[in-house]
Amino acid sequence: MWCSENWKDYELLDASDGERLERWGKYILVRPDPQVIWKNTARHPKWARADAVYKRSSNGGGGWAKNTLPTQWNIGYGELSFVLRPMGFKHTGLFPEQAANWDWFSELIRKSGRKSVKVLNLFAYTGGATVAAAKAGASVVHVDAAKGMVAQAKENAALSGLADAPIRYIVDDCKKFVQREIRRGNKYDAIIMDPPSYGRGPSGEVWKIEDSADELVTLTAQLLSDDPLFFLINSYTTGLSPMTMKYIIDLRVRSRFGGKTETGELGLKISATGGYLPCGASARWTAEK
Repeated sequence: MWCSENWKDYELLDASDGERLERWGKYILVRPDPQVIWKNTARHPKWARADAVYKRSSNGGGGWAKNTLPTQWNIGYGELSFVLRPMGFKHTGLFPEQAANWDWFSELIRKSGRKSVKVLNLFAYTGGATVAAAKAGASVVHVDAAKGMVAQAKENAALSGLADAPIRYIVDDCKKFVQREIRRGNKYDAIIMDPPSYGRGPSGEVWKIEDSADELVTLTAQLLSDDPLFFLINSYTTGLSPMTMKYIIDLRVRSRFGGKTETGELGLKISATGGYLPCGASARWTAEK
């Protein structure tokens, strides 16, 4: 399991009965998590003192049953800073487990010895990976279909001292952007993608990652330069297993460039027990043997 041990402003305090107890800076949140299937194991005293509690609705969706949080606040991860805004669908604007990937590719970028590393970040959300790559010295093309998320990514870059960094922000459908980049002949040294498990396109077409991952990786791999550095894909659905992602990357990337592909679960350490909560999976290809 890949897990960052470097968080100071985020902590998974406890997990029980389908919920997480989390510290985001100085605020305590309770949020649902379907991976927490163990019952009656709550230990941490702050369960009763949360600043916000998100509850699922029996009709689908949900909302904050309790919320005394400010509209927004900031937290840091090393040299990076992020603005948090609790949303109506339980998210805060950041996935802390992804810090394990930020650490991994930041080291690759810094140690590459290259004058420039051009990174494409697809389904880039609020830019955690974008600011990490830019802080490591890369130029980044950040693509997401949600205008509000891209605006928040710009805020995160500015908070991290990267307002003038070589980051290009694009609001667009990721697949259509990739197809246009192929026609333009543009190339990238590294690709990061964090596709959603499920969604609908602008014409109502259904997106399911397990049905679309191979096509997406096949298309996007065409954008790799002649000497690529890494390729990263994340999954938050059980319908796309880590080994399936590895097999796809081996077919579409490693077969062309050699190197190696690794896969594993992402996780967060639970302070109350010392155990780890699984939070999705990643497949990582690198040119290193």
